[in-house]
This record gives sequence, C-alpha cells and structure tokens, in this order.
Amino acid sequence: MEALKPLLKKHGLRQVIDDSIELIGDRYYVKATVFVIGEDAEINTSAYAREPETKKGMDDSQVTGTASSYARKYALNGMWLIDDTKDSDVKEEVKNKLSPKDKERWQTAIQNVIAEKITIEKIDELYDVDILKLREDVKKTRDKIEGLDKEINNG
Repeated sequence: MEALKPLLKKHGLRQVIDDSIELIGDRYYVKATVFVIGEDAEINTSAYAREPETKKGMDDSQVTGTASSYARKYALNGMWLIDDTKDSDVKEEVKNKLSPKDKERWQTAIQNVIAEKITIEKIDELYDVDILKLREDVKKTRDKIEGLDKEINNG
C-alpha cells in the first residue's frame, strides 16, 4: 500500500480502513470496510471474516486479529481490484509457488517502482527476476490505480 500513498495524496484522496464486529445468526464476524475519500466523493467496499469458535494456541484477541487481517485483506482486494487467486497461466503458477517472503519482496518491488523509488532497469540489474512479468505487474497495478482515480473524479 506504500505505492498507493503518493497517488492518493496527488489526487487529494485518503484511504481509511474500519473494522466492526457483527453478529450474524449465532456467529460473530469481523467486517472490514475500506473507504477512499475525496473532496466531493467517497467510495467504500467491505469484506467479512468469521472468527473460528476456537483456534488452538491462540487467545481470543489473536483470533479476532486474524479475522480482522483476513477481512481487511479482502476488502482492500475488492477496493483495488486485486486478484490473488491462482491463474492457469504458467507465469502465475510460478509466481504462486514463491515463498511468502519472495511474494512480499515482489509486491515491494512493484510498490517501489510505482512510487519511483527504483526503476525496473535497476531491479533487473541487481536481481535475477522475470523482468517482463515485473513490467506487466507494475502496469496492471498502475492501471488499477488510474481506473479508480478516474472513477472517483468522474463520480
């Protein structure tokens, strides 16, 4: 989300995430709502995650925190049109086989390119990465951000 901050600021927008607890039936759910707020408009999206009745090795606050993190992740995915499901495309299969640490590094690289902290060429020079995939992922992320910006400014 670090790459998003300068773009939000540039367009006079801010993002807020709010959690609430809702009782649905006999189960409690964490509802995460992401708001993107501009001078004349606001959009939001929500996602729910259910707290398990018990989770071995976790106290109640950890169980709630896990549900909150999950709900926030999916609310953000909905807001920014992020699809983190597996794809049949071979490149996506390889990407999904990355370790969690490598996935985090990949996302950080995309964010840093968008925030103009580093160039794709410099990443190519320093690391052994699929530069075409990096270019593609940076473009997809920029397109999503620009699409939202247009939606907000035209809404």
